[in-house]
Amino acid sequence: MNVKISLGGLLLNVLYVRFGYFYQSFLEHSHSMKSYELHYIPRGQGILVASGSKYPIHPGTLYMTGPDIVHEQITDLSDPMAEYCICFEVLANQSNDDPELSFIAEQFVQTTFWFGQDKQNLMQLFEQLSYETANRYVGYYLTIQNIIEQIVIKLIRNYTNNYPTSSAMPLKTLDDERIVIIENSFLSDFHDITIQQLAQKLGLSVRQTERTIQQYYGMSFSQKKTRARMTAATHLLTMTSMSISEIARHVGFSSLEHFCAAFKKYYNVSAGEYRSLRKPSDLNVTSQ
Repeated sequence: MNVKISLGGLLLNVLYVRFGYFYQSFLEHSHSMKSYELHYIPRGQGILVASGSKYPIHPGTLYMTGPDIVHEQITDLSDPMAEYCICFEVLANQSNDDPELSFIAEQFVQTTFWFGQDKQNLMQLFEQLSYETANRYVGYYLTIQNIIEQIVIKLIRNYTNNYPTSSAMPLKTLDDERIVIIENSFLSDFHDITIQQLAQKLGLSVRQTERTIQQYYGMSFSQKKTRARMTAATHLLTMTSMSISEIARHVGFSSLEHFCAAFKKYYNVSAGEYRSLRKPSDLNVTSQ
């Protein structure tokens, strides 16, 4: 697959992802000037020879071999190594305004060789990667991209021994906060919320509040409030033994007659008929 991942200004092309057992040693070799090969050993024993030095390989060993790193993998034939391997090609490494992403990119590109034991539970991610590539369920391509991005981030965490971040989580915008307030108001206060009360919560004028609801929901405050009340009423009708009078009071109607008229106008059936049917999905909404 043509998989590319982007972390800030770092653009990586995934040349291949492989899994296999070493039933014979892998002879001395090196990669191109822009290639980095991540190796994870979930099982087996062996020796890595890199730039003339020897490193013992055990289950959980993780190592990176970058440009011009001559290396050889010698397997223990009595306990052959298994290996997950991802080869990346660096397509771009540009400056980025996000200091954390810039740090990740810098660590990736500048670390042409690293060897150690994985402390980030990469095995779980590699198993997920295998599952996605084998089954190819809907959305698997995006899922694979996401998993490989996580692998790169956890690789850098291994490099830096969980170096703490100095970046703050991005905060919600004012519009995001207002949407949350509107959602919560119609979920919990629908029975008696007024446009004036909602406007005060939002820090807007009544007219601005009306426009905001119309913009995000395509309906007026009154229509949104009616929908919330009717949704609550149908739930209580089908899921509880409350009387219709009790339900009318619970969802904010001052009289049973007012509730029954509003319910029939909204669903084209009476509340009693709705309860007997107990199939809300079969009903046709004609008024909002």
